[in-house]
Amino acid sequence: MFETWFSAADAVFLARVQFAFTIAFHIIFPAFTIGVASYLAVLEGLFLKTRNPVYQKLYRYWLKIFAVAFGMGVVSGIVMSYQFGTNWSVFSDKAGPVIGPLMGYEVLTAFFLEAGFLGVMLFGMNKVGERLHFFATLMVAVGTAISAFWILSVNSWMQTPAGYAINEQGQFIVESWMEVIFNPSFPYRLAHMLLAAYLTTAFVVGAVGAWHLLKDSKSAVARKMFSMAMWMALIVAPLQVVVGDFHGLNTQEHQPAKVAAMEGHFKTEARAPLYLFGWPNEDTAEVDYAIKVPGLASLILKHDVNAEVTGLDAFPQEDWPPVPIVFWSFRIMVGIGLLMVLVGLWSGYLRLRGKLFDSPWLQRSAVFMGPMGFVAVIAGWIVTEVGRQPWVIHGLLRTSDAASPIDAVGVGASLVAFIVVYFLVFGAGTVYILRKMADNPEHTHIPDYARVPMAAERLYHEEG
Repeated sequence: MFETWFSAADAVFLARVQFAFTIAFHIIFPAFTIGVASYLAVLEGLFLKTRNPVYQKLYRYWLKIFAVAFGMGVVSGIVMSYQFGTNWSVFSDKAGPVIGPLMGYEVLTAFFLEAGFLGVMLFGMNKVGERLHFFATLMVAVGTAISAFWILSVNSWMQTPAGYAINEQGQFIVESWMEVIFNPSFPYRLAHMLLAAYLTTAFVVGAVGAWHLLKDSKSAVARKMFSMAMWMALIVAPLQVVVGDFHGLNTQEHQPAKVAAMEGHFKTEARAPLYLFGWPNEDTAEVDYAIKVPGLASLILKHDVNAEVTGLDAFPQEDWPPVPIVFWSFRIMVGIGLLMVLVGLWSGYLRLRGKLFDSPWLQRSAVFMGPMGFVAVIAGWIVTEVGRQPWVIHGLLRTSDAASPIDAVGVGASLVAFIVVYFLVFGAGTVYILRKMADNPEHTHIPDYARVPMAAERLYHEEG
């Protein structure tokens, strides 16, 4: 059966689809757990400072959700490392001296830190002191950020390789670890991804809080959840726009073909227009049905409305990325980012008027925006990875030259297996998380050993 389906397919294309499928599933979990881990650290810190039982309920409410999401992130991430050996063995051989140690550092630092303190965080509340438990939560949050540090260092080096040499066997070897780790695009990509994770989490938390406020507008726990999320939207969403602009300028410097695809610029020209919408036609090298603003792309990319912007005509056509995919993925990401900014500003306006919790339309909008962070993260990943094509290491190693010498049938069969297993396992996990989010946060159980002093609890309830 598989021979019939895949005999005419391209093994490299199927290997790319398989990796894209698995990473699209995987990336949503780290994007969520990085933010939730930090949120839990903030909640526990605020509880220890104020003794407000609302923070304690929120901590325990989100702790279970974090544990399930963290587990699914670990499992889905391990699978991808095996694909380097099965589908991308040539890449592993050539880039292994650079990539291997960086991935090892991620395990030795981030994973060991997370695994070492996760048990204390999940099960040690009645076994260790409050401060030690808070320290464990902090270490898990730091561990998730360190994990992002190393993974993004690896991927950024593939985008903007530096600090390397090539030996007689054609392998990339390290000449300067500092240049490898802190390659030209790394700082921008790390900041952009961490902010994306925090925004993704903020809008999930905001959606859950808004959902429960629509059912019970007086819920103190839902109010606190929603308020904290809207503060993050108000502050971090505009900051992400600024960081994204810096990231785009860095990409323009080091990967101009990717930016040309993102913007739909087939021709190098001064006063380059910003295409708001349209359909890039690679056959005619034009953007069909274009809605554009003249000169605005030059202003954004070069900060000069009359500046010349490099187009795809500056590169051989065999080095072009798939333009329509990159073009539209970029607009999806940016569009969602602008919606996040608008929701944050809307919430700030209502907060100033003392009506943050009195607008059902804001709450409904927050519920709608709940999953949008994940969509933006996946769209951003597509821009980054598809925009790098046809290179797996930009300018140095083509994707077609990095694949394992295996036939399409073998890759296709494993792809089908991945699709079936992933939808069953991670689909069930996602359903469980959604059910936990639907639970009333006011009914979160606080064990006797973890309860604040009764007098303090009564005081907070009396103050509302």
